[in-house]
Amino acid sequence: MLRPATDDDRDRLRLWRNHPQVREVSLTQHEIGADEHDAWWQRTLADPSRRVYVYERHDVPSGVVTFFDIEPTTRSAWWGYYLDNDGLRARGELLPAWIEIQRQAKRFAFNELGLETLEGEVLEENEAVRRFNRRNGFEEMSREVRDVGGREVAVWHVRATRGNERKRT
Repeated sequence: MLRPATDDDRDRLRLWRNHPQVREVSLTQHEIGADEHDAWWQRTLADPSRRVYVYERHDVPSGVVTFFDIEPTTRSAWWGYYLDNDGLRARGELLPAWIEIQRQAKRFAFNELGLETLEGEVLEENEAVRRFNRRNGFEEMSREVRDVGGREVAVWHVRATRGNERKRT
C-alpha cells in the first residue's frame, strides 16, 4: 500500500535514503545530513509538482516513492523509490518488497495520479533494476554520461506509458 508521507515519516526516509546500498545506486551518493534533508522536505511539501508516499508492506513502513515534476497538462511525471533495506532484509522480505513497490507505484501513477507517462533514471551498472524495469514495461529511451559521486557513469532515461504497464522481455 502507498500512503502520503507525513512529518512522522521524515526521519525514517532520511535513514533509508542514507543506507549504503541505496546511496550506491542513486544519482546523489553522498550521505544526506539533517539540514539538507529538512530543506528538501520543506521544499517538497510546498511544491504541488512533488508528492512523497510511504510504501507499507504488511502494515509496516518499508519504503518510499517520490513523484516529481508532475505535469498536469501532459499528465507526466518523474519518479524514484527506495526501500528500508535493513528492516526488510531482517524480515526476509527484501526481494518481494522490491518487486511489489515498483508495481504498486506504477499502478498508483497511472490509476490514482492519472498519469499517461512515467519517467525515471537508472545507472547503467544497475543491471538488476534495468532488467526489472524492462519486465515491467519501461523502455530505455536515452543514455548519457554524468558525474555521479565523483566518477563518470552512464545513466539511462527510462519511460513507461499507460497501457504498457507490464511488458515481459
